[in-house]
Amino acid sequence: MVLTGTSMLLAMGTVLGFVIVLLVGSVLLPGRKIELAEDQGDTRVFKLNGLTLFLITVLVVGMGQVLGWFSLAFLYNHFFALLIAANVFAFALAGWLYLGSATVGEAPKGFLREFFLGRDLNPVWFGIDLKFFSYRPSLIALALFNISFAVVQFETYGELTFAMVLYQIFTFVYVFNYFQFEYGMVHTWDIVSERFGWMLVWGNIVLVPFFYCIAGWSLVHAEGTLSPIFGGALVLLFLFGFWLFRGANEQKHRFK
Repeated sequence: MVLTGTSMLLAMGTVLGFVIVLLVGSVLLPGRKIELAEDQGDTRVFKLNGLTLFLITVLVVGMGQVLGWFSLAFLYNHFFALLIAANVFAFALAGWLYLGSATVGEAPKGFLREFFLGRDLNPVWFGIDLKFFSYRPSLIALALFNISFAVVQFETYGELTFAMVLYQIFTFVYVFNYFQFEYGMVHTWDIVSERFGWMLVWGNIVLVPFFYCIAGWSLVHAEGTLSPIFGGALVLLFLFGFWLFRGANEQKHRFK
């Protein structure tokens, strides 16, 4: 995990290439479209192909791992270089959004507030709502980082611990479920009311993929074993929390 000029260039290329591939996939892949009416009378269109994009990404990456084209251990081994690269990308994107957008409506005035909170509500590029799209590299990257921890553990020790298996199942279900119910995101506060500035950009590009996976990072070389009793308790806790989370969100979506 030593940072070198080569590793930083590789990390920058990986981050940029990853986002570009997902953006192209979002443009080209078919998907159901949802229209959202705005207060000003305009209509925004969202294409819901995130689940297809997620599954194709996991399938291609999984094939590459199994066939030996590459190892996802790359993400673990270059984690800090990728973290720095993601920060550079997030700041650059936030700057581009600030310079390329005019202050609209009741947007906050002043450079710091406009840069942090954003100036434009829903910038669109190639027919894709960039704010809505930003959750795709965010959560798909989170899933790939999580899988990379399992790959490193297996390549190092020749097996996966019970705790790692449960972690992989829990986190994969969480990401899969987000894309399964991606339509609900259209009605959230983030999409409807928040402007697209540094806060959301950094949160999606850096915070979610690099910080939400810390628990998985800690399991790679963790000593000790998880007993079946505690494992079963964790499964029950996850199922209860997931039922509560999904049920509450479904009620909210139906109400809206």
